[in-house]
Amino acid sequence: MAILRTLLATLRSLLFVIVFYIGSIPYVVGGFVLAYIWTPGLRAFSQGWGRFHYYCVRWILGIKVEVDGHFRHGPVLYAIKHESMFETIEVLRLHDRPVTIAKRQLADIPLWNKVAGTYGMIFVDREGGAKALRLMMKAGKAYVADGRPLVIFPEGTRVPHGERAPLQSGFAGLYRAFGLTVVPVAVDSGKLLAPNGFLRRPGVIRYKVGEPIPAGLPREEIEARVSAAINALNTLPETDD
Repeated sequence: MAILRTLLATLRSLLFVIVFYIGSIPYVVGGFVLAYIWTPGLRAFSQGWGRFHYYCVRWILGIKVEVDGHFRHGPVLYAIKHESMFETIEVLRLHDRPVTIAKRQLADIPLWNKVAGTYGMIFVDREGGAKALRLMMKAGKAYVADGRPLVIFPEGTRVPHGERAPLQSGFAGLYRAFGLTVVPVAVDSGKLLAPNGFLRRPGVIRYKVGEPIPAGLPREEIEARVSAAINALNTLPETDD
């Protein structure tokens, strides 16, 4: 039985890769064009790509999504557990014009960097010094003034399900600098989608939206509360018989 389930999951995973990546080509091309001519259209287009990804996950992979809690509207700082690529695309569907805070290396990807920068993405350059920090803060405050939520994956990298990673040192600095309420979000996508693997299994991916954490807390407290909340679903996955 376990072999049959693995074979079926492999076939579904292959079909997902074919349909999603080929189907994403029009979104990439259209997004690149819209980045130059119509920013509001780009944002709507990006949300459409997020929905396309969700439909592929739901109907090809057989994965359902459940949300425990409610996402907030307006400028807050979402701190989200990062276990797979799934949640990085899902933010486009679940949130209203989210602005993701990401590592600077992603800005080096040709074409995509133009689309991401125009849509709204803040690239963190840890080695850029004071000037880079000022530019980042200026961009972030402009997005907040526009009523957009900021999204960060505070562990900084994909973490296998069932494991914890320390929060990146820059998280507390961003929390202090932006002065926003933090909404921690746990997600258990890694139990079905390996962080860097091909195989994707059917099942249920859950989000657990934690209680809002106010601005202005000491570093030790904010890090402890966020770490605990984003790992609320961090139980070991079940194994096949």
